[in-house]
Amino acid sequence: MAPDQPIQGTRGTHTDVPARLDRLPWSRFHRLGVVALGITWILDGLEVTLAGSVAAALQTSPRLHLTAEQVGLTGSAYLAGAVLGSLFFGHLTDRLGRKKLFNVTLGVYLVATALTAFSWDFYSFLLFRFFTGAGIGGEYSAINSAIQELIPARLRGRIDLAINGSFWVGAAGGALLSVLLLDPAVLGPDMGWRLAFGSGAVLGLVILYLRRFLPESPRWLMLHGKPGEAARVVDEIEARIVASEGVTLSPVTARLALGATHRTTMLSVARTLLRDYPGRTTLGLVLMAAQAFIYNAIFFTYALVLTKFYGVAADRVGLYILPFALGNFLGPLLLGPLFDTLGRKAMIAGTYALAGILLAVTGQLFEWGWLTATTQTMLWTVVFFFASAAASAAYLTVGECFPLEIRALTIALFYAFGTLLGGVGGPWLFGVLIEGAIEFKASPHCSRRGIGRHISFEIDRGRIEVAGVEKGMQVLPLTPCNQHFCDVACVMKREMPEARIRS
Repeated sequence: MAPDQPIQGTRGTHTDVPARLDRLPWSRFHRLGVVALGITWILDGLEVTLAGSVAAALQTSPRLHLTAEQVGLTGSAYLAGAVLGSLFFGHLTDRLGRKKLFNVTLGVYLVATALTAFSWDFYSFLLFRFFTGAGIGGEYSAINSAIQELIPARLRGRIDLAINGSFWVGAAGGALLSVLLLDPAVLGPDMGWRLAFGSGAVLGLVILYLRRFLPESPRWLMLHGKPGEAARVVDEIEARIVASEGVTLSPVTARLALGATHRTTMLSVARTLLRDYPGRTTLGLVLMAAQAFIYNAIFFTYALVLTKFYGVAADRVGLYILPFALGNFLGPLLLGPLFDTLGRKAMIAGTYALAGILLAVTGQLFEWGWLTATTQTMLWTVVFFFASAAASAAYLTVGECFPLEIRALTIALFYAFGTLLGGVGGPWLFGVLIEGAIEFKASPHCSRRGIGRHISFEIDRGRIEVAGVEKGMQVLPLTPCNQHFCDVACVMKREMPEARIRS
């Protein structure tokens, strides 16, 4: 079924609105829509990056003093809010219209992220992060549907991927902002993270103003018994494009028969997804769950990995996120056109497969202890060049595979269940793992120093256990450095009696 085709039946009413929208040239109007609506991904990138970058600062905050597990739990609260927000606002978006809801959801985000900056304890921080996620989750369903309905079909693949990839513009901005605001020489330990979260509210106010100039989706209007209003909106869009671009628009002859207007219910949506399109439903769910787990689990705890495993200072974490964000942004931007030329199927399969293989290789290198903070970041930059395009394509897929009448709610459902299956538990799980024992394995060149090739340093509440050391050698306490955890400053065993040799 084509995306713009009614669910069933016709009632003798025809419209040329979809054909008129699809034949429009790329213009200033489309650029305004991309900026004003696509900002959602920038805001989400800003929020997620700030949450990851300030993780260490939240642990050292004299006011909050969160544990690693609590930091992971706040990430899960943000995602849980996004899931519930997408479902609630997604249903309202299909019923009340795109424009009303993308202003409401942005307002929810503005208030919640501003309140986050004034959190006074763990529970207030957790609550405000939940509602911040609810606003962003509502934005996803309202904005994804609006963008796909305003962008010409021939350009939808590359534009949709580029907009989803703009998440990483926000991530880069958040990383740069965190470097400045978390510098102890600039701001106090309890002020930097507050200003970091408050910056999102300032950016949101600007976007709220820009959205005043965007119309309601003509496609939504034509399917809700308002074909005349839909035609008038398209007339206004065409007039703006002719005036700004100086072009002459070709006439349109293709027309679409409209189905009978009816109220969409959760039952009718479930019937459409499970009975009419079970294969597409399974595909969409798998794509959304896979990308949700990888991104949320890794990105929400990236700062903890850098500080705990590689000894990176909290105020320098943002510098490592910058190249990571760049790779994630360039992936959808450069690979996006191939989704329109080579096709969705080949590119989705290829990007997911490459990302999975490269991630497995990176994990094995980490297990062997061959990575530093720099090389870890470089490898993840390459991995997520492909993974970012794959993740962006997941939203494109679920938006195009199902009838337009239920587009917003469908996007919300797949985002919600995909995130629940793959994303909500990820940050918490990684936080628990990082909080517990951390195992480091030395690089092979350690054996040339007379030390066993497989040395593991298990750090748990201050105790260091050295395993695999040859019998008769003295225990030497180990401190991490920038290159390898096996390159250490050494002292005699008597200076660290709690260390223990296991041969």
